[in-house]
Amino acid sequence: MEAWLESLLTALALPQFGLSTVFVVSLVSATLLPLGSEPAVFGLVKLNPAMFWPAILVATAGNTLGGAISWWMGYGAERAYERIARHKPMHMKAVAWLERFGPRACLLSWLPAVGDPLCAVAGWLRMPFWPCVMYMAIGKFARYVTMTAALLWVFPGALPH
Repeated sequence: MEAWLESLLTALALPQFGLSTVFVVSLVSATLLPLGSEPAVFGLVKLNPAMFWPAILVATAGNTLGGAISWWMGYGAERAYERIARHKPMHMKAVAWLERFGPRACLLSWLPAVGDPLCAVAGWLRMPFWPCVMYMAIGKFARYVTMTAALLWVFPGALPH
């Protein structure tokens, strides 16, 4: 099993696939699909330590673009929902809370489980697109730096051969 995992990580870290794989995995993981991108970033950096900053920046770009896609999905869903639904009191409380923070709430887009839907809700609420994207990027960049550095600290040794 270890040999299989090592060969997979090695293949994904090849220069012709490494950063593009990180970008695609990061983009998809920022949509409402359940997927984590940190293992892909960690694998690339673990096998190519010099790729730390390029991997962080590419993962941030992919994850931010995925968050922007979720924002647009929320925007489109809200328009469809408004035609058929009534607003419930709990919904109105959540809307009031998010509207109070505005685009800054997108800083929390890095959180597991709630971060990706938060981007969609920002679109749903028609929060300003570019400020939301900026706050998403800040939060996601901080997450990738923190998570990758922490994983490198916890697993400092080289991969076994």
